[in-house]
Amino acid sequence: MFFKQKQTGDSTQPPSVQEVRERLTKAMSSNPDLTFRTILCSDNNAVLIAYLVNLVDIRSLSEDIIKPIQKVSSTSIGIEELNQIISTGNISAAEGREHAVQSLLTGAVYLYSSKEKKSLLVNIPHIDERSIDKAETESLVFGPKISFTESIGKNINMIRANINDPKLRTDKVTIGERVKTEIRIVYIEDIADPENVQTVKQRISDIVIDDVLDSSVLVQLIEDNSFTIFPQFLLSELPDRFSYSILRGKVGILVDRSPTAILTPTQFLSFFESTEDVYMRWNLSTFIRFLRFAAMLISVFATPAYVAALTYHYEVIPSALMISLGQSRANVPFPPVFEALLFEFIIELLREAGARLPTKVGQTMGIVGGIVIGQASVQAGFTSNILIIIIALSALGSFTAPSYMMGSAIRIARFPMIILAGFLGLIGIMFGLCFILLHLLKLTTLGRPYLAPIYPFRKEDLKYSLFRLPVQYLAKRPITNSPIDNEMFPRRLAEKKRDTDE
Repeated sequence: MFFKQKQTGDSTQPPSVQEVRERLTKAMSSNPDLTFRTILCSDNNAVLIAYLVNLVDIRSLSEDIIKPIQKVSSTSIGIEELNQIISTGNISAAEGREHAVQSLLTGAVYLYSSKEKKSLLVNIPHIDERSIDKAETESLVFGPKISFTESIGKNINMIRANINDPKLRTDKVTIGERVKTEIRIVYIEDIADPENVQTVKQRISDIVIDDVLDSSVLVQLIEDNSFTIFPQFLLSELPDRFSYSILRGKVGILVDRSPTAILTPTQFLSFFESTEDVYMRWNLSTFIRFLRFAAMLISVFATPAYVAALTYHYEVIPSALMISLGQSRANVPFPPVFEALLFEFIIELLREAGARLPTKVGQTMGIVGGIVIGQASVQAGFTSNILIIIIALSALGSFTAPSYMMGSAIRIARFPMIILAGFLGLIGIMFGLCFILLHLLKLTTLGRPYLAPIYPFRKEDLKYSLFRLPVQYLAKRPITNSPIDNEMFPRRLAEKKRDTDE
């Protein structure tokens, strides 16, 4: 019941249509979009229809609600009659003022009959959605190209199209003190670890905030460590990657109005994986994974090694290279550490400017700006040719990570490593490396070790993270995810040799 009933002597009478209208207007703070429609019926009864004009499907309102009520307006219409003649939307009873107001704000139509003491809510929202499009931040050569959208309904449909398993669960949670946001926790009931599912639900339920703008904001609210630069939850816009991870025991999170999904628990090596690795042959995907790991090491340590060698350790530079280095740096007035930090900063400026400008202009800005600034700096004696090459390789290495968040973390880690190399040389680099390793060993993701399966060492899971093996050796799900059902298919059947005439 939406409003308290009037007390008249010993009897309780429902409020009139006019009183409901006035109280509803007050509850909605005189919202100018709030629209009323009153349909008079026999026996001096009336049906009040209230809705927010920009949030409901006007065609459905007219064809499926107003016209059916008008056709039977010659009789006395109560809640049961309304429930029978309306065949569209999700019909429910209004459970208190807050529930009714919140439903109106999400595209529901409020129906009140003066004959009854109860009211109905019919959910017919008008939602402006963009169509399904190609993924932008996770581009692939092989495999499906579609990405998630801002509609949580469409996203769930895409997941169910990929996983038509009756055990697939999409548990609903609503958070937000002022702006209610729908969140779906997605997992397969007889595969996902119940402890992981419960931890995710508990962390989300404990959130007290006005509004969750995006899934990336939700990640910051539920992650284990808020001060690290390394991401602990994987954000993906690819439905196939989401489905692939769910089938292997992970827990997924979808946020309404967000085109990216969350996957957890996610280990460090998972940020260097791509669904493209699954679509390619195992030997090629293994090579590409090792290439990404090598690119990460080059991105973090190439520039600091250059600074350390030129500042403290000339003896590690080959004699033939020493001559060209000396000639290249003959007119450079800055010490190597300042020179490296300056041009790393310029590279970051170019990257940020290219990301903020329109696509075609941004690409031109990045290419032309890098060439012009690099060439002009060498000719002006601000830097050496070799440093330009090393910084370019470091920038390329950070972009090979499939995860944008991990690529950003690698770029950030490069700056303190350069400073340590400038002050302490190779000792500073080793100090920074030990600090990063200790930090990664201490990190957890949803309470699970971040460096698994390297630490704690799990040999069986290396074929899913560090490298890949042929499909017949991937019969078991990764034990790092603690799946209930550990077997994906019988390995003996996969290894069975086929005759040539089959």
